[in-house]
Formats: sequence, C-alpha cells, structure tokens
Amino acid sequence: MANTVDRFGDRPLIEAHDRMTELSYAQAWAWAGSAAESLRRAGAAPGQRLVVRTPKSIGSLIAYLAALRLGAVWVPVAPQATPSEVNYVLEDASPTLVIDGVGAVDDLVGSGPCADEHHPPAVGLDELDGDRPCAMLYTSGTTGRPKGVPITGAALGANTTALVEAWGFSEHDTLVHSLPTNHAHGLFVALGCALASGATLRWVDRFDAAIVADLLPGASAFMGVPTHYVRLLDEPGFDRGASTSIRLFTSGSAPLPTVTFDRIAERTGIEVVERYGMTETLMLTSNPLDGPRRPGSVGKALPGVEVRLGPADPAKPDPDSVVGMVEVRGPSVFDGYWGRPPDPSDRTAPTHPGEAAWFRTGDLGRWDDDGYLFLVGRSLDLIISGGLNVYPAEVEAVLERHPSVVEVAVIGLPDDEWGQVVAAIVVPSAAHRPLDALGDELVEAARSELSAYKIPRRLHWTDALPRNAMGKVDKVSLRDAFGRP
Repeated sequence: MANTVDRFGDRPLIEAHDRMTELSYAQAWAWAGSAAESLRRAGAAPGQRLVVRTPKSIGSLIAYLAALRLGAVWVPVAPQATPSEVNYVLEDASPTLVIDGVGAVDDLVGSGPCADEHHPPAVGLDELDGDRPCAMLYTSGTTGRPKGVPITGAALGANTTALVEAWGFSEHDTLVHSLPTNHAHGLFVALGCALASGATLRWVDRFDAAIVADLLPGASAFMGVPTHYVRLLDEPGFDRGASTSIRLFTSGSAPLPTVTFDRIAERTGIEVVERYGMTETLMLTSNPLDGPRRPGSVGKALPGVEVRLGPADPAKPDPDSVVGMVEVRGPSVFDGYWGRPPDPSDRTAPTHPGEAAWFRTGDLGRWDDDGYLFLVGRSLDLIISGGLNVYPAEVEAVLERHPSVVEVAVIGLPDDEWGQVVAAIVVPSAAHRPLDALGDELVEAARSELSAYKIPRRLHWTDALPRNAMGKVDKVSLRDAFGRP
C-alpha cells in the first residue's frame, strides 16, 4: 500500500455506497498511521495477536491497516459470533488486545485522518518482517473446532501480486466491495487487489442486492459468492445496461451452479470468473481473464502456484481414477495451524530433496483435456455406496438443472445394506406442487444421465440449505438433520 500511496495518493480508495463519503489513499494512509499509535497505546504490539469483532465499516478498515503498519497480527471474528465462539478464539489466540464493537473501533482509530507528523506510526516499514504473521483467520470448523491459520506478510503479498496480474487490476478500476471483511475473500482478495493496484472501492457495509445493482453502473468489477449472484438475478436492475462498464465478475467461497453462470451471462453478457482458494492457501486457481471460462471449473493455477492431483486415499491409491486429491504448493501456502503440532496427513513429501512439501487440501478434483480444474467435492463428503464412489457435485449438477429446483445438496446417509445411500436435499420452487411429482422427475433426470448407483435413493424437501458465513452449504448439519433413523 505504501507504494500505491506514493503513486496514487490523491486517488480515492473508498467511495461509500451513499456516494457521500470519499477517502483518498493518502488520507487512509495517514489515518492508519495515527491509528497504529493509538493501537499501540491501547496494548497492541508487533507480533502479538489483536482480536477484533466488529461489523464492516470504514473505521474497521482503518483499524486493519493500522494493525498492518504496527506489525500486529489481525485476528477478525464474525460480528454475529456467539459468546461461546468468541471465548474459544480468545482462549486459543491469547491476544494482547481485544476490540469489540463499532464504538470501540471508533474510539481507537478516531473519526478521520490525521497528519503523520503528529502521530508517527510506532513501527517503521523497514522494521516489518514479511516472514512473520500479519493476520490469523480461523477455519470454519466444519471438521471439528476452528483452527487458527497464521498468514505471513510475504504470503499475502505474493498472493495479491498474483491476483492483480491474473485479473488485470489497475488504478483505473472501481470495485464494488460488499463482502464481509472477517474472511479471506473480502479482506485479502477484494481489498488486497485494490490496495496493491490503486483501484477505488465502492464500499458497502453488508451485501444488499438492490444497493449492489445500483452501484454497478460506472464500476468495473464485482466480487461475490454464489448466493450474491442468485439474489442479484432477482433484481430487475441487474442487466446488460447496469453492467456496461463491468469487465470482471468473480465468484468464490462456494461452487457456482452452472445454471447460475448461464443466467448471469444471458442477463448481463458477462461470464463469471470462478476461482478457488482456501484460508490455508489463499487463492490458488482462476479461470482466465482473457480466454475461455469454463462453467463449473475453477480454472488453472495462478502465477507462482503449483497444483496437482494426488491419490484421494494414500493408503489405497487407484492409478486408474481420474479423480484425485488436490495438492498445492507455493508462496502463499501456510506452514501450519496455530498452537498445534504438525499433522503428517496434511502434507505429501516432495519428489526431490530441497523442494517444498505438497499441502493436501481435502478437495477432490479432476482435470479436463485443456488443463482446467474441476472440483467434485470434499473428501469428507465423498459417498461410498456398495463400494462405489459417488461424487456429490456430479449428482448436484444434474438435479439443479431442473427448472423447479432452487438449490440442492447431495449427501451420503447411513444404510445397513449399502453402507451409504445417495440422498438429495432439495429446495423446490414455490410454484411446483405436488412434490411427489417433482421427486419422480428428479429421479428420472438422474437416471437418464447417471449410473444406477449414483441415483438418489432418498429425497428430502426443505425451505433453505444451511450455510456457513461465506455461503458454503453446511453438509455436516444436513447429515445430522437427515441421517437420524
């Protein structure tokens, strides 16, 4: 950001969604400098954890930049986190300072920029060590208790540089930013692309489809999760006219259904760029900015990142399988979880001495003939029915094409005969009744495209699928809810 301020200090970093508030790069940099000293006086320290629970705001953005300038480790907690969840992070992270709530943020960072000469930052840029963590995010905890993932300045810088290159960001871009900033997508990907390029952010405190559709004209980019795009498609103003200036739509944090990809392209004339990453690795792959964008694919490796497919189960390698565990390595891959001993199952040894180990992501994938990566599900979501592997994404892709299906999740449920059977949890459109007829149609659709062992043997109807904070379907909850006898 210091380099960006030197080059584009007078350019706007922030335009609030009401278009009444504007903050330049130079103003934000000065404000962050004085706020860094305020954080130090309050107890934050270089290399120490700073836990922050606050709604997204310009003040929380300045606090984040201040923590980076100070060299503290930014540990965001979701504003809606329960007391139990907050206490868990506090006990695990052992912070030297906790900021809780908008009022606390505003008290610490102040209400506006101050000149650096009045409150010089406590730590000079030349004193910051890129090999030390600058942030720590907690995993979603779908496989157990959340784990802290330390992210170094070097990892964040390398990943941001790769994204700016891959997506062509520059000072001429205006990005509509409506993502939460307590997750990597909004904090590192969207915000990082702007800070490294001089782009302007149209800042929205929380996603609202009507507000975002209104802010698209004149903007050049928008980043969202699939749920955001589904809601935008319900907005009459989300059309080609509103998207004339847009050069980039990206989607991540959860799979984008092919039908949603197609509807967006039809409505706006823009094909969404799907990408893939995780907290432990930051961004790994992306569909190309210039070139074919394959619906359902997460594209190819970003600059500096290596991706390969290893055995889904190292204890039972299957050389004939086209599906494997996604394994990655590169400058943005983390070294290990906070406060936990290394887990040998997380890594695959390098082929040659001196090379980095491969991180096993837990995601299963396959390549197409052109080298595009397609994810077929989490290894923990793999269904084994009668000894045969069923990949939920393959079944979901067939069922979601039915016009009366709003969304669907496929899971494996216990069965005495088959071990597991394929079950589809379906959100039907309000217009389709009776459901028995829809069930017959879905089974027939599956039968026409899938092998017999992949056809859902159980169908369950629900009003909505449970999701985590970033929009991923919570299949653990679904298995708990529908797996009971």
